[in-house]
Amino acid sequence: MRNKRNNIFYGIDWVLILFYFILIFFGWINIYSATITDSQVDLINFSSEYGKQLIWIGLSIPLILLILLFEAKFYEKYASIIYLVSLVSLAGLFILGKNINGATSWYNFGGVGLQPSEFAKAATALAIAKLVSDKQFNLSKLNTQLQALIILFIPAILITLQPDPGSALVYTAFIFVLYREGLPFYYITIGFITLFLFVITLYFGFSNTIIASFLLLIVILLYFNYYRKKAFKKGWIKILGIYLISALFIFSVDFVFNNVFEQRHRDRFNILLGKTTDIKSIGYNTNQSVTTIASGGLKGRGFLEGERTQGNFVPEHQTDYIFTIVGEEWGFIGSSIVIVLFVLFLLRIIQIAERQKSKFSRVYGYSIAAIFFTHFTINIGMVIGLLPTIGIPLPFFSYGGSALWGFTALLFIFIRLDANRSYEW
Repeated sequence: MRNKRNNIFYGIDWVLILFYFILIFFGWINIYSATITDSQVDLINFSSEYGKQLIWIGLSIPLILLILLFEAKFYEKYASIIYLVSLVSLAGLFILGKNINGATSWYNFGGVGLQPSEFAKAATALAIAKLVSDKQFNLSKLNTQLQALIILFIPAILITLQPDPGSALVYTAFIFVLYREGLPFYYITIGFITLFLFVITLYFGFSNTIIASFLLLIVILLYFNYYRKKAFKKGWIKILGIYLISALFIFSVDFVFNNVFEQRHRDRFNILLGKTTDIKSIGYNTNQSVTTIASGGLKGRGFLEGERTQGNFVPEHQTDYIFTIVGEEWGFIGSSIVIVLFVLFLLRIIQIAERQKSKFSRVYGYSIAAIFFTHFTINIGMVIGLLPTIGIPLPFFSYGGSALWGFTALLFIFIRLDANRSYEW
């Protein structure tokens, strides 16, 4: 047993690792296609973006080995410290960070940028797993619910203040993990109601939404008064309280939208809701993205044959809009294969999470599944025009060393935890 435990490769899930390398390879191929030019077609050019990404991929190997080198128990024992270090790294951006494209989200080390928010997701997943796996922890109690939500809100707030609301949005994924471990369902219900009220308030306006909600309140009160009088006598105060809270939220939507959101965010929501049409300015990216994907047809135009890709019709197509290249060059078939690969990848993570003997490992596994799913869904939804432009990377595809390392750390910590499942904890 000791010899096996000294072997860092013993017990690791090679199927999950195979998915990892397939996704990274296919991602790099598309970054290569996005950044290659007619005047420069060499495969290795470390000054180019595809060359730099290849360096980051190569450097991921020692990162993986380092993660596997530590005992699985290390990640549980020091989860709180890792989380605190990540918070310090996020807070330090406001003093030492570099502003890029209006967001102070990066540290610059001799020309190499690192984005701590990409690593904070793994740290938060460890912290949540540590908290929930505590024998005294019970998600049916209010104080424990608040503890879990505070762990999520602190990094999300720090990231929002950079400002990088897209990355902060990923932290909502943990709600489903907490629900899996006993969080009452009404938290998810409140979340969906809040989102619904937010959208209809933006679409119909503050006054119309308030009037409609007031009429709905009257209908509900009349129904309970005539058909469920006993319930009405006991619950009318709660109904009225819920309405007042909803009315305050509806009132705050207008204020937040006009005073907290930046103009580019307001424009994107207005375009998505159909309140304005703008295919030349704010709506340009989405319009070009949808057009580029559609141009690929069933089979695609072929590798390096994408006219719109080579013509740089879609800005940032090597990062947030990388899926447009898949759509144009590989077509519907290639896009479907990528989606199937991601789905199988996520299902494998969930399957492995379910077989864990340790609650800490299981919660962490579900956390990373939720994070990967959120990135995958939002990014592709954004690219095909179903969601506003939020700006979060597609895992293992989008150009960027911090994102690649962050996702690699997320995954291989879990692979290390899973490899230890057969041992006594």
